[in-house]
Amino acid sequence: MQPHFVHDSASIGPGTAVGRFTAIEEGVAIGSDCQIGNNVVIRSGTKIGNRVRIDDGAVIGKQPMKAANSAVTTQAVQPPATIGDSCLVGANAVIYAGVTIGQRVLVADLASIREEVEIGDFTIVGRGVAIENRCIIGRYCKLETNAYIAAYSEVEDRCFIAPGVLTSNDNFLGRTEERFEHFKGVTVRRGGRLGVGAVTLPGVEVGADGVIAAGGVLTRDAEERTIYAGVPAERFRSVPEDQLLDNQGWEDLESE
Repeated sequence: MQPHFVHDSASIGPGTAVGRFTAIEEGVAIGSDCQIGNNVVIRSGTKIGNRVRIDDGAVIGKQPMKAANSAVTTQAVQPPATIGDSCLVGANAVIYAGVTIGQRVLVADLASIREEVEIGDFTIVGRGVAIENRCIIGRYCKLETNAYIAAYSEVEDRCFIAPGVLTSNDNFLGRTEERFEHFKGVTVRRGGRLGVGAVTLPGVEVGADGVIAAGGVLTRDAEERTIYAGVPAERFRSVPEDQLLDNQGWEDLESE
């Protein structure tokens, strides 16, 4: 039995190590100095940058499955996944075809990233996080353990999504044909923060530097630089000046 399978058309850069029982399909391109673990599957055409680590059991470039009654999954074949330089992909993570991941992104163990998702540089996708299809995640974001990002959502740069956060995109809860005209995920503007276990309803927008407190249920748009709390979440107070994103000095670090 071969220790791994590498298609003849795949390219693997110098210094890259491939573990046992790993499958690398046709047209895959892997850069230099990467570490590919055991039992990894890398599907056709996937592009992986330099110095990328992919841990045991991960699947990269999986084509989506469409259930007979799925409302948001298409049958179109997705383009190959792309993973930028110096990324880390944890054990048993699944990254679908049609995903574009920037540089120095961490995708932790058991995370799932669906098709047509973009993730910016330096973002952390925590353990067990699920990002559904057609989402945009910005740069320097933190999506913590078991957060759920519904399809058609956008999370802008420097946002913090705490463990167990839930988002939604269907006000009709799967009934009536009218729902197909109204699917809309959530939008979290630059520097927005959602506390542990917070819930946001479909189409809701969290303004820049807005905060939803732990356990809050946001049913309407939240103003920028404002803390919301409760069920349903209501305006609590303004975000303190020293907590505002522009007062952290991080932008200066990014330009260096």
